[in-house]
Amino acid sequence: MGIRLVPHDPTWADRYERAAADIRDALGGTALSIDHVGSTAIPGIDAKPVIDILVVVETYEPEAAYRIPLESLGYVFLHRDEIHAFFEGHPVGMATQVGVEEKSSEDPGRMIAFRDYLRTHPDEAARYEHLKHALADRYSEGTPTRTRSPST
Repeated sequence: MGIRLVPHDPTWADRYERAAADIRDALGGTALSIDHVGSTAIPGIDAKPVIDILVVVETYEPEAAYRIPLESLGYVFLHRDEIHAFFEGHPVGMATQVGVEEKSSEDPGRMIAFRDYLRTHPDEAARYEHLKHALADRYSEGTPTRTRSPST
């Protein structure tokens, strides 16, 4: 199956808000911040229909402090490495990925800065969208990847 990019859906922000509220309630003070990152967080551009959520914690240990609450919400733990812990699920009616990062990591700041830059620079967001389509086409082995209107 190919990589499927779809037009921006304004309900993505609401779905993120619902998922983030549930995560905030489940994690309490363990979550230092919760942010919507990835392409669904950038209004107006095509994206894979997957909500990406970044959760920043003080430290990965104890893992149970975030793993058990996220699993109780229906997220499935996939793996943890030196960069992040990764979960996925469908708690708000669509695919949702949760990356848990330590406060000391540089990645959270980079992800948020990239998102904010694209939100405030529509020409760059359009270039990014074009690149995503080119890569999806290239790596999808001939499978159609676009669900786009004829005007885009």
